[in-house]
Formats: sequence, structure tokens, C-alpha cells
Amino acid sequence: MAEPPPTDGSGSGAAARSGRPTSRDVARAAGVSQATVSLVLGDKWPGRVSERTAGLVRDTARELGYRPNLAARSLRLGRTRTALLVVPALTHEFFARVYTGAASVAAEHGFGVVLYPSPEGVGPARDPFASARAALDGVIASSMATEALAAIRGTDLPLVMLDSDPAGSGAAAHVNLDIADAMRQVTGHLLGLGHRRIVHLASAVTSWTFAVRADTLAGTVRGVPGAVVRTVPSALEVHAAREAAERALGGPGPRPTALICDSDVLAAGAVKAARKLGLRVPEDLSVTGFDDSGLATAVEPELTTVRLPAERVGRHGMSALLAILDGREPENPVLPVSLVIRGSTAPPPA
Repeated sequence: MAEPPPTDGSGSGAAARSGRPTSRDVARAAGVSQATVSLVLGDKWPGRVSERTAGLVRDTARELGYRPNLAARSLRLGRTRTALLVVPALTHEFFARVYTGAASVAAEHGFGVVLYPSPEGVGPARDPFASARAALDGVIASSMATEALAAIRGTDLPLVMLDSDPAGSGAAAHVNLDIADAMRQVTGHLLGLGHRRIVHLASAVTSWTFAVRADTLAGTVRGVPGAVVRTVPSALEVHAAREAAERALGGPGPRPTALICDSDVLAAGAVKAARKLGLRVPEDLSVTGFDDSGLATAVEPELTTVRLPAERVGRHGMSALLAILDGREPENPVLPVSLVIRGSTAPPPA
């Protein structure tokens, strides 16, 4: 009896004539059945195929340059193998790195990721497709872009939220950073240096992640005798941050000795404000950032900041979505962060 045609939609006729490798070629080179190749490359292998064999199939497919026929596979599965990543802005390095992580995992599983930035950074957005249900398999979204999801709410698309309230409803999974610990590390560092008059240069964006930062900062300072913190909001751009920091530093009463900023962008504005007012960083004023973006080492002095594993956020977000689509229980991780101490912080002036 003749061997049945490939079951992954790759075909053997046209593909063979064009010299493009098929799943049958992968099976032959790896010494396994075609069904095993389909299981592994369709990510259906756990519990059915050993890790060693799965790795062998993936390596063989990569060496041969095999790519499954996703169009044919999508027709069989009723899927487009496309995920939507909703972010507040492409200009922010953090979200660019989130996309890199999500796209790398997606590519390993034959998925594509469509980036959709919310207009104006945080406002509502039009449905990016005529029919989200028909064009997408699922959505991954940052809490800062929640309003942009309004157009596709009400569909049965699985939703994975990033950096968002774990108690929030509507999401099938959450991937969070340990933002509270991040702010405790920053605040503890400055308090340990002796700072007691602190300004929180806070993002004016209404978002769970920024609310957690503000609450944690206030709670940490509250437990230290003589320590006070004042919050000054700012838009998330350098010019606005410079103006907000100038107001905070030039106001009545004793001048603050430290500025805790909700992002490296805000911290860069704070450093510019200090220089305009004739203050030295860190001799007269300590400044901290958040994100550990490229900007953190582009300013002088380099910023003490919180390193956020953005690519891991994207990878875990995509992995959670794939688990949901596969009928498995997704993980809801809280990823650790770390404080990076550089030249922008020092003890307060005597």
C-alpha cells in the first residue's frame, strides 16, 4: 500500500518538485515517523514523544530548512496562528523588548505576532481587523493599554494580560513583574543612604503598575521616622518630566534630596531639571529611574534604576497564550526584578 500523503499540509508533489523540504524529508532524516514530526512541530508532543526525540526533530527540521505549510494547517485547525500584542507605544524600549520575547516564542511554534500600539499611548483604539475573531487566535496586552481592548471585548478570544492587576477579571492568564519589590528596593536604597525628603516623579498614566509603585513607595517611607514623600505627576516624556521636576525642586520649603522616577524617561528629565537649577547629581540630588533602558546609560551620570526582564515578559505571555489554545493550564508568573546601582545616587548633602 502506498504511504499516505503528509498530514501537516506540506504536501510532497509541488514541494518536492520545487526542492522545498517536506515533513516526510524531516521524518526520514530524523529516523522517526511522519506522525511524530507532526506532533513535535505542532507542539502536541508532551506526554507522547520523549524530549530527546522532540529535540532531534526540531534540530533536523531546522537543518533542512523545513517550514510547515501554515495556511493548510490553519484550515484544518480553524486557526490563523496569529496573536495580537497590544502595547501603549512602540517608541518605548520596554515594549519593543516585550515584542521581541513574544515573537521569538511564537516563531518556535509557527505563530505570528501582530503589534498594535494604542493611539496616543493609552487611549481607546479601533478594531485593528474587520473581525477580530476571524483574524486572531488570541490577544496579549499590557495593562497600560487596557482601553485599547474595548473594540475586541465581547469576543471569545483568550486574553493574556501583562503587568496588570492579578485580581482583574476577563483575562485567562496574567504575567507580572514584581513591581512592589522593585519599588521597595529603590526606596530602601535611598533611605539606606540617608535620604528623608523624597519626591516621587510619578507617571500621569492611570495604570495598575504605576498605582502599585506609588502605594509601595508611600508604605515604605511611612515606616521610617522623619521620612516624607511628595508625589508630582508627569506625562511620560522628557520635556514634561523636566518641567515637573523643576516645580518639585523649586517649590517652597526644604528642597528634596532624592527623586524617585517611574521610568528612565522621567529620570532623564529630572537630571536635566537639576542641571538647569544648578544642582549636581548625585552630590546635591539623587535620581533613580525604572526600566534599565538604553537611556539609563546614555545620561550622565548613569542612572541607578530597576532592571525589568522585558523579553521574559513577552516570552511568558506568548507561552501562556499557547498553553490556553492547547487546552493546558497557563502559568501566571511573577517575574523577579533587580536594582542596578550606578552614579546617579549618593548620600544626601550634609
